[in-house]
Amino acid sequence: MQSPTLFFSAKPLSPSLAPRVKALYTANPPPSTAVRNDPNSMAASGPKWAQKTITLPPQRRGCHLVTPKILKEIGQDLSDFKCGLAHLFLQHTSASLTINENYDSDVRDDMETFLNKIVPEGRSAPWKHTIEGPDDMPAHIKSSMFGCSLTIPITNGKLNMGTWQGIWLCEHRDVATARTVVVTLNGI
Repeated sequence: MQSPTLFFSAKPLSPSLAPRVKALYTANPPPSTAVRNDPNSMAASGPKWAQKTITLPPQRRGCHLVTPKILKEIGQDLSDFKCGLAHLFLQHTSASLTINENYDSDVRDDMETFLNKIVPEGRSAPWKHTIEGPDDMPAHIKSSMFGCSLTIPITNGKLNMGTWQGIWLCEHRDVATARTVVVTLNGI
């Protein structure tokens, strides 16, 4: 069996071997008035941050399209960003966030059917954690499968999702409570 060989050099790479990287954004833009006055230049303004905590009302068990509710809450802040990322973080362990079909509600119903088939629940399920009810441990498993956070690109003041994509809140408990989502926007 051969072991890998590593080469280290104290000399810097010659310019012809050095990687070439073109910066899309410079923290300290050049003092050129053309750059400062060009609203399309990414160097024209510094990075921005915005954060908002959104409380979504209780939903019945299942997958729910919440894109309109999220956009209603962050729309004004979102419009200030030309390019960036929106990070959504759900502060719960028995619900989840995902991006999926935004048109046909049958997709959401089918997803709930699928989740219930692959994660057993009830008194005959093999889970030890049952102190909060027979649906609690399955809810934790389903939450871990989809996750509690999303990152979505921002382009020209809008979430840059595909035509048929929407943000889903998946409620995995039989008796739901309000759910809290922290939305952080970062960009220029």
